[in-house]
Amino acid sequence: MNKVSESAGMSSNPLTGTSNGYMPGFGNDFETEALPGALPQGQNSPQKCAYGLYAEQLSGSPFTAPRGENERSWLYRIRPSVKHTARFARVSVDGWKTAPHQPDHGLPLGQYRWNPVPVPGAPTDFVHGIRTMTTAGDVNTQAGMAVHVYACNADMNDDYMMNADAELMVVPQLGRIEIFTELGRMTLAPREIAIVPRGMIFKVTLLDKEARGYICENYGAKFTLPGRGPIGANCLANPRDFKTPVAAYEEKETPCRLIVKWCGSFNVTEIPHSPLDVVAWHGNYAPFKYDLTTFSPVGAILFDHPDPSIFTVLTAPSETPGTANIDFVIFPERWMVAEHSFRPPWYHRNIMSEFMGNIYGAYDAKPEGFVPGGMSLHNCMLPHGPDTQAFEGASNAELKPHKLADTMAFMFETRFPQHLTEYAAKEAPIQDDYIGCWTGLEKKFDGTPGIK
Repeated sequence: MNKVSESAGMSSNPLTGTSNGYMPGFGNDFETEALPGALPQGQNSPQKCAYGLYAEQLSGSPFTAPRGENERSWLYRIRPSVKHTARFARVSVDGWKTAPHQPDHGLPLGQYRWNPVPVPGAPTDFVHGIRTMTTAGDVNTQAGMAVHVYACNADMNDDYMMNADAELMVVPQLGRIEIFTELGRMTLAPREIAIVPRGMIFKVTLLDKEARGYICENYGAKFTLPGRGPIGANCLANPRDFKTPVAAYEEKETPCRLIVKWCGSFNVTEIPHSPLDVVAWHGNYAPFKYDLTTFSPVGAILFDHPDPSIFTVLTAPSETPGTANIDFVIFPERWMVAEHSFRPPWYHRNIMSEFMGNIYGAYDAKPEGFVPGGMSLHNCMLPHGPDTQAFEGASNAELKPHKLADTMAFMFETRFPQHLTEYAAKEAPIQDDYIGCWTGLEKKFDGTPGIK
């Protein structure tokens, strides 16, 4: 028996099929059911659940975490999770690396940039299409991150994944995908992102022929909205634009495999049914998606380019206030109006390490070479900034209001140094001439007073 069912918003009328519903809000306490009456009212764990379901709690924080940080969801499922694992066997997922991982790949220190990773020719699903570019920190201490690219052309039909090491941020660049999690289904297209929480089972299917994108694997505290400070209550990423899926379940009695990532190792267990069998749930530990085009930028309206932190969508804090384990920053479409100012991002050396990707369009500080699907890395204290073309263009442009349109780049920024993997150093399409983008920056100094 194979069946997929899901609820329509908060309705009690079940909807069978492939349509998706979402509930708005960031960090809300949600409730949703795919069958009417499946969700108990007034208590979490009744003696007998409706439809013969099992009650189970999924905790994303310690029980004693402060109320504002305490995360858990109650799941009402066809089988408890203990029935979704049998004996495990170790397996190899060669392209996926975990920190600490500092191979002797022979590539010296430097600023790096890559062309897009090609989509494989052989059938390759999402998990096996992942290639790690950088690792940072230590998964064993739940600090740091890894940056991956994925390129795939096949579905995870009977394979499922659970990552006990980290939450996953998925950033598509090419092709639409569907992420079917224990708590519901999310369709995801370029210009959107999705978060799959640590420990949540999911599978990925393709809605187009092939797909490619980026993944941030966050070992540390989960992503949350940054504080707005003097900005106030609105702008940047507004909570109402985050969408959490309604309950959906897959009732499938066929051989399936669950792959579990734990402290960098991959382990597989074979089960005779789908583990995506949550018929109803309530709580605040849940997956969500976000449309990057709903980000409301705030910037200079008189002079100077503000710090790029003004474009932070989500942040994963560390134990040091103001210093992120990861910041997820975007560079979206926006108006440029600053007077007597150099408008692109300025030249910079930074204690944080910056991994950038380009979803579409041209990035204003690198109009050539940083193509959609490409990547760059500027590690701790290595200088970076506009290339020669961007500098000359911005230095001599007429400073009238200008719409920076058809562009979306992003940055994964972390307090930890990002170490290249063997794949990034030797196999990924690295641009050997990237350092040359600054060669044309000539000495313009003239000691004559008043010369600009």
